[in-house]
Amino acid sequence: MSSGTHRALRRGDPLLVGVDFGTTHIRALVVSPDGTVIASGSAPTPIYHPRPGRAEHDPEALWLATVAALRQATGQLDDPNRIAGLAVASVGEAGVPLDAAGKPTYPAMAWFDTRAEKECEQLTARIGTDHWAERTGIGPGPMFSLCKLLWLKAHAPEAYSRTERWLNMADYLAWRLCGVAATDPSLASRTLALDLGAGTWADDLLREAGIGPNLFAPLTANGAALGPVTPEVSKATGLPHHCVIGVGGHDHIVGALAAGAWRPGTLLNSLGTAETLLLALDRPVADTALVQAGYAQGAMLLDRPYYYVFATNFTSGASVDWLHGVVGAEIPHETLIGEAESVPSGSHGVHLLPTLRIGNAPHPDPVARGSFVGLFPEATRGVLYRAVLEGLAYESRQMLDGMLEGSEAPAIERIRAIGGLSRNRLLMTIKATVFDRTIKILEMPESTGLGAAILGGLAAKVFPDIDAALSGLKCPETEVRPDESLTELYDRRYQSIYRRLRPATAELHAAIVDIENHREG
Repeated sequence: MSSGTHRALRRGDPLLVGVDFGTTHIRALVVSPDGTVIASGSAPTPIYHPRPGRAEHDPEALWLATVAALRQATGQLDDPNRIAGLAVASVGEAGVPLDAAGKPTYPAMAWFDTRAEKECEQLTARIGTDHWAERTGIGPGPMFSLCKLLWLKAHAPEAYSRTERWLNMADYLAWRLCGVAATDPSLASRTLALDLGAGTWADDLLREAGIGPNLFAPLTANGAALGPVTPEVSKATGLPHHCVIGVGGHDHIVGALAAGAWRPGTLLNSLGTAETLLLALDRPVADTALVQAGYAQGAMLLDRPYYYVFATNFTSGASVDWLHGVVGAEIPHETLIGEAESVPSGSHGVHLLPTLRIGNAPHPDPVARGSFVGLFPEATRGVLYRAVLEGLAYESRQMLDGMLEGSEAPAIERIRAIGGLSRNRLLMTIKATVFDRTIKILEMPESTGLGAAILGGLAAKVFPDIDAALSGLKCPETEVRPDESLTELYDRRYQSIYRRLRPATAELHAAIVDIENHREG
């Protein structure tokens, strides 16, 4: 599917809608069954930061932004009645607490909100990382829903006492669309409450944590039909009354679905505000050392369970956006890329550790910060921009190296890249060279929205099964090969310098955060 492709509909074609709730934008994508983009809409994701380490959403503002994106998309169609199905994909760790009447009891904590650090520490001390890892495939972290619920219980007890349901973002929007609450395994695996092997909520672990077992929504297969949109929603969004809402999932995983990343030997690199490396597995990995190193596991449920292991750089695209804002948001990215291309490989020794918010695998650290190392007076913005891209490539390789060592995953035969940041040609060339592997970039800029639309098509019976849905997609690829003349240089810098940056700065960053927290407290 080519970027921005729109075409005239053939008479009788069904249409599908995928909603992508992202960190910065909420997007609505209307596609034909072969993945061709017909229309789209977008609205900024409403968010505010009451203090460092905290980020919140007003659930009603999120809903109104979603309605606006849908109305914008459906308004471009000659006949919105052709829309048959819709599903929502979203960030993985944000959730909305609701009371018995369906009203929010507290603002929704954003996925990267880390206020629950103390609750996470207490949970780990009381129950232990291994216990959680063996059952859930992940270890305690302040971002996960369970830790956020414990924070709510401790710091907003009145709101917690009224909370009857916790809905992940995709589930909240689907519930607003059709009135039925449900979740799927991929989002459930980001709550710290899913028994991954059994595919059920781990009620015993919830009781040990002191959280009621009925707060989470029923677990349902991805693409299962929830019901049609309500009359009020139909009027507000332009969706037809018969549009079926399906169960969506975690954005990176739904994007992986559209990219066909479930083939053994395929590594998916999903590049957005955050960046994920994902490998399909035959079954969950029992070794808790993988989880202790910051890697996570999860599942989708389609015709059968599909398991995977993944790692996330939480501030990948965010690092590029940060530097762009610092040097001048009015400067086109193409200008910065052109200046960086004129800088020699290695950025004259300038290196970036791109953990601006949270440390990721294989060195998880809830108080990590980023660092520039090797600065000198003549370091131009082109040097800094190239150093950011090289730092992101090094970080991706470090995540991949640890994943291959600990997951018993099959040998990598191919790498596929999706997401907005994959369109940065210099980054992808650097990354292919640092990996010393060819990368195929799928011309699927809205892969998450497309994956959600596919799940909506399953719910509406447009496709008989997931294989039929994926086999009919039209998706050109662009191949990026490593620059063999530079692989040795990048490998030497990665081995001798980059791998030492995190251990060398960890204590300094912890001291910085400790001082800042005491000053702000």
